[in-house]
Amino acid sequence: QVQLVESGGGLVQAGDSLRLSCAASGRTFSRYTTMGWFRQAPGKEREFVAAISWSGGSTYSDDSVKGRFTISRDYAKNTVYLQMNSLKPEDTAVYYCAANGPVGSRANYEYDYWGQGMQVTVSA
Repeated sequence: QVQLVESGGGLVQAGDSLRLSCAASGRTFSRYTTMGWFRQAPGKEREFVAAISWSGGSTYSDDSVKGRFTISRDYAKNTVYLQMNSLKPEDTAVYYCAANGPVGSRANYEYDYWGQGMQVTVSA
């Protein structure tokens, strides 16, 4: 069993930066495990943001955040991060971290464990 605890959300202005953290506990991940970030805006479906191979560290992200968001992980601390730069109002959403997706996954239903979600609000 895995528990994911998120932190770092908040209210910022357009152009600002924010870093989200997701700390995992309760299980040791293997090289086959993918960690991801998703977000859900009011009235919209949960969408993929970025993901990382827990063991190898390779990353991929949605086109909407390329060049602005960077996913990374601290293997020793069992923590994954999402560095968000040049934030836009359309980035406003509840952000969720997810664990145990297959390699290359961009679909929320393919992940087994989820954080509690945290609000990120970007004002114009």
